[in-house]
Amino acid sequence: MEISTLAWLFVAAFGASALGGVLGMASGIFIVPLLTQLFRVDIHVAIGASIVSVIACSCGSAAQFLKGRLTNIRLAVVLETATTLGALCGVFLMGVVSTAFLYGLFALILAVSARQMLARRGDAAHAQEPDATSLATRLRLHSSFLDRTLGREVAYRVGNVPLGLSLMYGAGLISALLGIGSGVLKIPAMDTALRLPIKVSSATSNFMIGVTASASAGAYFMRGDIDIDIAAPVALGSVVGALAGARLLMWLPADKLRVFFVTVLALLAVLMLMSAFGFHILGGGG
Repeated sequence: MEISTLAWLFVAAFGASALGGVLGMASGIFIVPLLTQLFRVDIHVAIGASIVSVIACSCGSAAQFLKGRLTNIRLAVVLETATTLGALCGVFLMGVVSTAFLYGLFALILAVSARQMLARRGDAAHAQEPDATSLATRLRLHSSFLDRTLGREVAYRVGNVPLGLSLMYGAGLISALLGIGSGVLKIPAMDTALRLPIKVSSATSNFMIGVTASASAGAYFMRGDIDIDIAAPVALGSVVGALAGARLLMWLPADKLRVFFVTVLALLAVLMLMSAFGFHILGGGG
């Protein structure tokens, strides 16, 4: 492969992972369309490379988020059980539900999520005394983080955990059926049900997508869908991009981050609606 092509793969992965790192989404939702449409890579090889990029993106930004105490690891472990269960059920349901219907449903969910997140734009992180009988309290999920834009410690309480688990199950189910990353649905779920600060949602989702992608990476490798010539520059670009995205997230004001994420959700909703009518622009991805 030519040096110029490797360089452009690095640049594409850098941009996709930087954006994915800020939003807490799997970079595969951006990388797969770039690889298939700009570089003419086979869809299966593109998905394999995106899986590698998701793992690299998650690992690359993990240290920054953990150092800034943005990632709620205890909550991530609890939510990942529901997401994984949903993904497993989605695998068994493949071919049963119409793909066009799923794309339309996904578009509707994204549109509703965007509206809900935009409605919360001015909300402050709620730090009232937690309910001693709530599941979040019993599991010790409440925490705090240092908001560098505000220059102070921000305490937050995790909201409705059972509803959050249900939404995470749905995110894993739909993502498995459509072959896309569930990060785009995890953030709205954490925001709406759990009432987390947007930065905590993004960092925790970023941690979770790496765990999910690691579980499927072995299968793609055994099938021969991971081309090292493509995956290597993509992974390297993903690590550098993830570090840049993590630093940007640490300093980006929460209200601007929320508007940015809502804009991406709205755009993806339009693209998914187009896919429901047969106009496929996005590929699959981790």
